[in-house]
Amino acid sequence: MVALMKNSTPSSLPAPAPVQQLHHYAYRAKDAEETRHFYEDILGLPLYHIIQSDYVPSTGEYCPYTHFFFRLQDGSFIAFFDLGNDEAALPSPNTPLWVNHISFRVNTVADLEAMKTRLEADGIEVLGVTDHHIFKSIYFFDPNGVRLELTAQLADEFQMLQESKTAHARLAEWTARKQQWRQDKANGQVAEALKPQQNDRPEVTGSATNKS
Repeated sequence: MVALMKNSTPSSLPAPAPVQQLHHYAYRAKDAEETRHFYEDILGLPLYHIIQSDYVPSTGEYCPYTHFFFRLQDGSFIAFFDLGNDEAALPSPNTPLWVNHISFRVNTVADLEAMKTRLEADGIEVLGVTDHHIFKSIYFFDPNGVRLELTAQLADEFQMLQESKTAHARLAEWTARKQQWRQDKANGQVAEALKPQQNDRPEVTGSATNKS
């Protein structure tokens, strides 16, 4: 079946199904109750659903778990697996801690600042408010080491539509430059990572409060 799909022409394939929204994103949790307190009592996301089993349905492997879900306003979820051994997921050894994160949107900058107050009152370190021009954000870690972002959108739909018109061209330029970078690297001509072709954030100069 895989070989057949690879040989299919685009015209013979069904159209992509409309992807309506994020259903859930799942992480490993060190402790279910600790995680529940953070997401339900502090962030205000209600605990909505729990699945418990000894075997993983998709792989069939034996791994007892409690899988629990917190609901966002749009009906999507952030979910966790407590594997019953009090261990959290290890950070990626080759990726900075600020790269992998999930961002939730709030309605206003005032809501963003209110959430910062709530988090800090519970002893949670918060970075920001950080100005990204089209939105503002705060950053913090949950009890499992998952980096979270709360975002208040500033740009309206028209501005975002204008942004979308240049996205493919900018990515194509990056891709072309990266192909050249790979060739130069293979020939021993470069030592550093490729820098982007333009700097959208020239005002950021390495301040600890402005980490993405």
